This record gives sequence, C-alpha cells and structure tokens, in this order.
Amino acid sequence: MNPLLDFSDLPRFDAIQPEHVAPAIQSLLEENRALIARLASQNTPATWDDFVAPLMDAAERLARAWGVVSHMHSVNDVVAWRAAYNALLPEVTRYYTELGQNLGLYRHYKALAESPAFSAFSSARRRVIEQALRDFRLSGAELSEAEKPRFMAIQEELSQLAAKFSENLLDATNAYTEWVVDEARLAGLPEDVKQAAAEAAEREGKTGWKFTLHAPSYLPVMQYADDRALRERMYRAYATRASEFGPATRDNGPLIERILTLREEEAKLLGFANYAELSLEPKMAATPAEVADFLRELARRARPFAERELAELTAFAREELGLATLESWDLTWASEKLKQSRHGFSDDEVKQYFPEPKVLEGLFRCIGALFKVEIEPDRAPAWHPDVRFFRILREGRLVGRFYLDLYARESKRGGAWMADAICRRRKGETVQTPVAYLCCNFSPPVGGRPALFTHDDVQTLFHETGHALHHLLTEVDEYGVSGIDGVEWDAVELPSQFMENFCWDWDVLQAMSAHVETGEPLPRALFDKMWAARNFQSGLLMLRQIEFALFDLRLHWENRRDFLTVLEEVREEVAVFRPPAWNRFPQSFSHIFAGGYAAGYYSYKWAEVLSADAYAAFEERQTLTGSVLDATLGERFWREILAVGGSRPALESFLAFRGRRPSLEALLRHAGLVEDAGGGMNRRHDASVVTP
Repeated sequence: MNPLLDFSDLPRFDAIQPEHVAPAIQSLLEENRALIARLASQNTPATWDDFVAPLMDAAERLARAWGVVSHMHSVNDVVAWRAAYNALLPEVTRYYTELGQNLGLYRHYKALAESPAFSAFSSARRRVIEQALRDFRLSGAELSEAEKPRFMAIQEELSQLAAKFSENLLDATNAYTEWVVDEARLAGLPEDVKQAAAEAAEREGKTGWKFTLHAPSYLPVMQYADDRALRERMYRAYATRASEFGPATRDNGPLIERILTLREEEAKLLGFANYAELSLEPKMAATPAEVADFLRELARRARPFAERELAELTAFAREELGLATLESWDLTWASEKLKQSRHGFSDDEVKQYFPEPKVLEGLFRCIGALFKVEIEPDRAPAWHPDVRFFRILREGRLVGRFYLDLYARESKRGGAWMADAICRRRKGETVQTPVAYLCCNFSPPVGGRPALFTHDDVQTLFHETGHALHHLLTEVDEYGVSGIDGVEWDAVELPSQFMENFCWDWDVLQAMSAHVETGEPLPRALFDKMWAARNFQSGLLMLRQIEFALFDLRLHWENRRDFLTVLEEVREEVAVFRPPAWNRFPQSFSHIFAGGYAAGYYSYKWAEVLSADAYAAFEERQTLTGSVLDATLGERFWREILAVGGSRPALESFLAFRGRRPSLEALLRHAGLVEDAGGGMNRRHDASVVTP
C-alpha cells in the first residue's frame, strides 16, 4: 500500500517518500471526483447520512494525505519534497475550486438546510451546513459558467504564488552566511550563542564562527553583539531578504503585486468591492472600517507610551552608549542595554533557568492542573530524529496526541505554528482521536547541555500549545467544526494568547525553572526584576503590531499595488520610529502573502482582547483562591471554549465563559497602556507580541 493512503492510524513518516505523493494524491482526487459526481446527482437524497457523511469521509481522506505533504514542505523543504509538493499543488487547488463551485452539491446543502430535519440536527451539524453554504458562495458556486474558469485559474495561480513566496524567503534566508574569524568581534554575545556558531562552522570543516539569518542565530546578534558593523550587515541582509537587492529569481516584490491583483479580481468576481470585505465575510469583525477603527483606537492609546519609550531609549543611547543617531540595527541592542541598566538582568541570565526538560515538565503540569488531563511520552515515526511524540489522557482515556518539533533547521520554514494531522470525528461506534503538529524554531542543544529557552521562547511554546489544546481537547464529533476547524479566524488566537499569560505567574514559572548548572529554581528576586520589566517598551511593541495590521488591511481594502508606498503611509500615521528606506519588510511578510492572514493580521490584536479578558477571570479567581491554576474555572474554559471548537460562533462561546461581551480594558491593563489615578503610566502588565 502507498503509505500516504494508509489512514488506519498515524502518518507513516518512516515510510512516506516524495515519490509517493503523485500516485496517492491523484488516486484520491480521482476517487473523490467520482464520488462527488454521484452525490451531486438528483438521485442522491439530501440527507445527512446519504449526502453529507460520505462527502465528509472523502474530504477527510484527502485532507489527511495532502496535510502530510504540506507538512513535509514546511519542515523538510529539500529539493525532492519541494518538487513533489509543487507538482501536485495546482491539481489540489483545482479540485477544491471545482468542489466549491459544484452547483449540484450546493443545491443539496440548500435543500438540507430548508428541510424539516435541519431543526432537529445538533448545533454542530447545523453549523457544518451553514458554513458549507457560506463557503460555496465564497468559492464561486453562484458565478456564471463563463466566470467559473477564470475564478479557478485565479485560485490555482494564488496557491502557486504563495508557495513560491515561502520558498523564496527560505532560500534567501539560507543564502546569507556571516563568517567571523576574530573572536573580539563577538563581544557581548552569550557563550552558548558563540558555541552554537562555532559548532555550525565546525560542521562545515571551518574554523571561526558561522552566523545565519535563522532566528536562533540572527536574533542574539541583534540583541547582544557590541560590534555595530556586524549588527548593521546582518540587519541589512535580513531586512532585504527576497527583494530586488538579491537575485531576481528570489524577489518577492513582483509576486506581491500579482497576488494583490488576483485577490482584487477574485473579490470583485464574488461581488465584493475589495478583498478585505471578502476576507471579513467569515470572521467576527463586520467591516474593514470596524477593524480600522479598532486598530486606530489601540494606536491612539499606545502612542503616548511609545513616544516616551523612544525618547528614553534615544537619550540613553546617546548619553550612555555613545550613539549620536539610533539606527534600526541598534534598537534591539540598545534596548537590551537599557533594560539591563534599569532592571539589572539580561535575557541570557534568565535563559539559564529554563532548560528544555524542565520547561516541558512545567508546561504539562500547568495544562494538567487547568484541564484535568495527563500528558505522557509516546512513540511514533517522525520526520526528524529531534521530533518527539506525546499522548494526552483524561481519567485514563486517550483524548489526543501530538508531535513536538522544537528546533530550527535550514530545511524548516521560520516561525512557530500548530497544524492538525488528524481531526476528532465520530466513526460509527468509535471516536477518532485528534493529532496535532506543534512546531517551533528554538536554538538546539549545544555543548552537551539541554536546549535553553529564553522567556520569549517559553511564551511561544505556551502560545502554540494553546492552539494544540484547541484542536486536541475538543468534544465535537463532526468533521469541519471539531477543534480549531470552523472557528472564525479573528478568534482562533484566543486559546493561544490566553495560555501565554500563565508564563508570568510566579508559581507556574518557578515550577518550570531549574538552573542548567545548579538546578536551583528561578530566584524570586530575578522574577521580581522580570515582572518590573514586563511592560518594557510595550507601547513601541503595540504600535509595531498595529503597523503590520493596518498595512495589511489598507493594502486589501484600498485595492492598492504600491505596497511600499502604503507601508510608508501607515508608518506616517502610527509609527514613532522609521526603518531605513531600503528595508523590505513586505517581501518577508509570509503571514499575509503566503499564509491565511490576508486582510486578517488584525486578528492577533482582536483575539488578544478576548484572551486578555478571559485570563482576567483567572486573575479575579486568584484573589480568592491564591492561584491562577483554578481547576473549576479551567474546566469551564475547556467546556465553553476548547471543547465546543467551531460548533458555534466564537462570540457565543466567549459569552458563555465570561458572562458578558469582551472588554478592551483588560488588554490595555495587561499591556500597561493605561494612566494611573495620578495621571502617570501604569506599568504592571505586558502583552505578548507576535511578529512575522
């Protein structure tokens, strides 16, 4: 059997090879098209069992097989897997476009929605049907026969452009290497960073130190390296990736213009004035204007803080660091120096207390306390020796499993993400347990010691685990709305950002810390310094995220192609610090040009309103019980948010948990962006920031 077609249990990563992709996917497409032709005929009764169930079976088989291929394209983007993925991408895209435009299927769903049986369905089944009808409309089912081929061609080209965008960015990232042979130029860098760079050079048979643009190498240079020329070179290389400053074959600029052109055409074919309106159709936010108002209100509240933060940093850099002019490649370094000066600690000092085994132990303990589950090591074939596998149990019953791929690799796309491998679904008398991929890009172990995580790394791990819990702890049995599926895009970050908050609780944090050399837990004095610095430059960070989101929104709302001009206009409106004119941030903005966040990057801040307000309930309980790890409230969060998944609107789920509509104030309070009673700055809390 082709291992990609074995759906009996977990993906067979020990057997699946790139040459399996074409025969497996093509056979599934052929089978599915034959089934769809039968189901779409007038002879098929418009009932759940006769029509929806077999369609869901076929959809799941293809999603699982193609999901493995997409996953390998992300975590092992070598030549063979890239070729296998790209060869089938147009066919898969064409299939899904055909599916979304099939009038026979559309008529059957409408007939089922109008039938007497519909009102007797579970809320999950009604939601499946309602979302299917919406998706048919957004997929061009109501277009004329003359328009459908063009719509299909747009979808195929957009999928290819997105894949090419990601590949260009990864190739451009891999293309740059900074070799250092004089150790004096490494002044300021932590020892483990230097050791990792030395080991990287040694693996290539060279002496000295090798630095790259991958996050575990690049970010410490920008934060700690005293050599300003080194920081400038690496910043310039990073900020101009996949742009006209490199090989034309890797320039994402023309791809961006083409993507925007096609998105506008797609939106207008469907009757929308712009792509932003189309993007918001399945989201919580009603209109682009509502999103713009939301972002600008946040910017208004954050700007006074950001202006003072920049003025303080500029003065410190001039008076203490000898920098007459603060440049983009100085910001992170100077900020680290200011934080150390003001608060008396460094991120590198904190990192020594967070070895990977202790962090995972603490994370799993936190999840267990909140949601009454146990997480245990398990075994399964994986795509890389570093990948681990775990199972989640509740009262001895298996509820889910997940792969954990923590370290950066040259063949792995950047960032951190969660993706589903298998969804929860009832099949006859049994329930299929869900499986997730949880991927990060942390620094691997060096020098025989375990990997050490910065506190930001810990928050990222909690964030992605929140997504995984949303997928794995669902109680919904219907494919398409179980777990994270079917959740509005601007609410999908609620569980992930919610989980980040626990990384700032003393009891939780102390229990997951142990100094890599002494084994001592995080000292209270160091935690107090971290706490005092939680809101360090939170105004600047907030404005940076709003800049990304408003750029994305305006680009798609105003039907613009001149993306660099739009970015400058947005910076003129909200930014307090401007990068150099040659910065090409859009060419690496994968979230909106190669991911699912087009006209939706605002979702991070939108969902953070929900997550901050949800966590505020645990803070309120802490004043009564002494702990944020309240099992009663945790069970309520599980039951009303995680368990229901996409089976009902996200606002209904939030209302069921919180008992009221969400408030912006919790986010502002957590971010420290409020004035205290005396008119001063309240700096007690901080907001997590997600960067592309």
